[in-house]
Amino acid sequence: MAETDILPDGQPDRRRANRAALNLSATMRDGSRAKARVRVIDISTHGCRIECTTPVADESCIWLAIAGLETQYCRVVWHCEEFVGLEFEKPLADAVLDKLLKDNAQLTESAVQDLRSIATRTHWLARKAGDDQIHILAELSRQCAVDALVEGFRLGGDKPARR
Repeated sequence: MAETDILPDGQPDRRRANRAALNLSATMRDGSRAKARVRVIDISTHGCRIECTTPVADESCIWLAIAGLETQYCRVVWHCEEFVGLEFEKPLADAVLDKLLKDNAQLTESAVQDLRSIATRTHWLARKAGDDQIHILAELSRQCAVDALVEGFRLGGDKPARR
């Protein structure tokens, strides 16, 4: 197993597909509740990670509406503070995900700054978290920091994006 296949807590990474960084507005609906605005942080064919202020419970099911995609029925795999990991009931076709990523190919400088802010916030939360949440927050912080760096280099060509 490659080193990148191990999560910070020493457990193997169970993701079935690589994630791509995004910064998309979306809405979610949990049963009979009203729609809530969320932000999609990253996505793969099997699920996504969102930021939202609406509380959700692990294993609950929600509807997620992302512009350009059919509304997705999802299971809440984990939640920690305002961050939620969702698994799509029906995985996205590779072509559908590719089109979504192509349509949103380059993050804006503002989106890169949002990734940096998420990395900073989740790092801070991880330092205060209990054993049940520290690994989720630390991994989210690490991934957002890496995504911000990569996307920042894309934006700036040979120079990193401004801080």
